[in-house]
Amino acid sequence: MDLIRHVRYFLAVTEERHFGRAAARLGIAQPSLSQRVQRLERELGVRLFDRTSRGVELTEGGRLLLTEARSLIARADTLLGVAARVRGGAAGVLRAAVPPELGGAVVAALVGGFRDRSPGVRLALRELGAMAQLTELRAGTLDAGVLRHPVDVAGLDLGEVLCRPYGVVLPSAPNGEVLPRAPGIAAGPGTAPPPDGETGPPVRLTSLGGLDLVLFPQPSAPALHAEILALCRRHGFEPGTVIAGQDPEFVDGMVLSGTAVTFATRDRKLPPGTAWHPLEGEPLLEQVSAAWLRGRRDDPVVRLFAEVALTVLTERGGMVPVMETAAARRATLSGPAYGYTV
Repeated sequence: MDLIRHVRYFLAVTEERHFGRAAARLGIAQPSLSQRVQRLERELGVRLFDRTSRGVELTEGGRLLLTEARSLIARADTLLGVAARVRGGAAGVLRAAVPPELGGAVVAALVGGFRDRSPGVRLALRELGAMAQLTELRAGTLDAGVLRHPVDVAGLDLGEVLCRPYGVVLPSAPNGEVLPRAPGIAAGPGTAPPPDGETGPPVRLTSLGGLDLVLFPQPSAPALHAEILALCRRHGFEPGTVIAGQDPEFVDGMVLSGTAVTFATRDRKLPPGTAWHPLEGEPLLEQVSAAWLRGRRDDPVVRLFAEVALTVLTERGGMVPVMETAAARRATLSGPAYGYTV
């Protein structure tokens, strides 16, 4: 027996004090309503109404149950209302993740933008590498994420793939003082490195020969790791050693030593003594997109996360659709299986 529905019938008869009027209000036949009230009485073991020539009156047992019946229906309506808000994306929790080094301004805008557009939903955001995100998305412990490509996207749906160029971080000098360049990095006579944190002149990958490369640990994104190294070699840069490093202080220290370089997007916070240089021809592109488990494309909260991520990544992250870039147009890209491109 559907207890909630039968209690609603009981309350309708109580308020109308007449089976015929209650049946008309509920949109059912009077005999059917009478049968259902009788079934509720049998289920509760309590006679609820006395039938009279003018209608019905509550029994003493019915009066005692009336308060609880109203409370039950009120709680049921509250439950159904919350469920409707969750279905509609107005309440609940969204478990999401972003990759490391996405940028503080981007993360802040993502959290704020999601909160503004759906204040009833709490965004439980974590930082996770690509492999960890894939594992949790497929296990159902993560609802949505921002993935850095290339990754195996089998079983996933993706938002639009966006990109931005990577540059190289090199030592700089304050006040325009000329510092010795690391081996292999050519500079014209009297050329000074840019001041701390500034953008320097473009650098060719071939000019980085002989230097070590500090790169994120290979297990966190093996396909991307392999693609970066392959692209470096295609453009004439064979790192002396590939050093696994993700802690910013370690990475910065290696760059400051003059023996290693690292790739980064322009919005990366740089330590004193370093500067960001674009790579000539933009051979390296960071590519990201929102992702979620296939079958959840109609979930309004997941859809909202994807929309906010797209807006934030373009407006605050400086990203553009991948096929709008000159480098991407030169390459044959079949989809988001590519991360860095030539």
